[in-house]
Amino acid sequence: MRVTADKKIPFRRVMVTGGCGFIGSAVVRRLIAEGVAVLNVDRLTYSGSPTTVEAVAASPLYEFARMDICDGAGVAALLTRFRPEALLHLAAETHVDRSIDGPAAFVETNLVGTFTLLQAALVYQGGLSPDDAARFRFLHISTDEVYGSLDFDDAPFTEASQYQPNSPYSASKAGADHLVRAWGRTYGLPVLISNCSNNYGPFQFPEKMIPTMILAGLAGRAMPVYGAGENRRDWLYVEDHVSALLAILAKGRIMETYLVGGGAELRNIDLVHRLCDLLDALRPNSPHRPHHSCIRFCCRQAGSRSALRDRERQITSRNRLGTDRKLRQRIEADGAMVSRQRGVVPQIGGEQRCGCAPWPSWRAPRQRGAGMSGART
Repeated sequence: MRVTADKKIPFRRVMVTGGCGFIGSAVVRRLIAEGVAVLNVDRLTYSGSPTTVEAVAASPLYEFARMDICDGAGVAALLTRFRPEALLHLAAETHVDRSIDGPAAFVETNLVGTFTLLQAALVYQGGLSPDDAARFRFLHISTDEVYGSLDFDDAPFTEASQYQPNSPYSASKAGADHLVRAWGRTYGLPVLISNCSNNYGPFQFPEKMIPTMILAGLAGRAMPVYGAGENRRDWLYVEDHVSALLAILAKGRIMETYLVGGGAELRNIDLVHRLCDLLDALRPNSPHRPHHSCIRFCCRQAGSRSALRDRERQITSRNRLGTDRKLRQRIEADGAMVSRQRGVVPQIGGEQRCGCAPWPSWRAPRQRGAGMSGART
């Protein structure tokens, strides 16, 4: 049975952090389309660009503030002035390789930034009327990588599984999850947490796997596949993710964690072959056809920094395999559990997403500049 979300969003004013990033900008665009006033707070680092929200920038419902979420006084002032009814926290450093090279930025943004937001939100909520305080929500968007790694034959994770992050990135997100839960339990802040699998879609930053492969194929460069390409990932279309987030925001239980997957699990090599097929179809006159000829299998010298990255890719891919199996079960279980309460999380994904058709079609016309920007979760 498919559990769907109501069309109506029961919030008129929403603050979004990281709203110029990949997932954040999709949230902003959807909220504006639904008639919700949005304050987009973004520091505009390398992975965030105003281009991602150009379609709604002229709307009277849209407001942008360039600010670091670690600026406690600035965040507090924005909350007081804008008076949001909900806060969606998506601002984050998200790339595993970058976290290995420079973990400090991940600790600062993902941990200190989340702490700063929680403190400011708690003070802000405390100054609201009883009715407005009861309606306020703080939704923290996180990743499935916080649960660690699984071998292929291990039992899937559950919501009670121990956090076992394997990179500075996933450790910083795990710490942020714990802070959010602690502020909910200790101080009564009405928090919700979501953990998602791999997103793809418009405006994704080029360092991620899907745009990396598409850009390489279009240019006739090597499309790097690590090992034999046997590692598996679940792929979640970003617009489906947004639908789930807004359903969680509208109907989720305070202090609950919601796991969101796309139901589109693929081996890396199968994904790359599908992308090559689609590039061949979309660019029939390309001198690089067949694009399958661009595939290169890669390995790294043991002990090198690149080998560390490759090992982390393998770890996180195993994590996603086990977690995503549980994600689909959890979404279905939650739907059954709360269907009597009008539903919480839409069961998303499906064959139209597994087919991968949206990937090259949105990417091919955007070969230059910040049009794909936004690698934030």
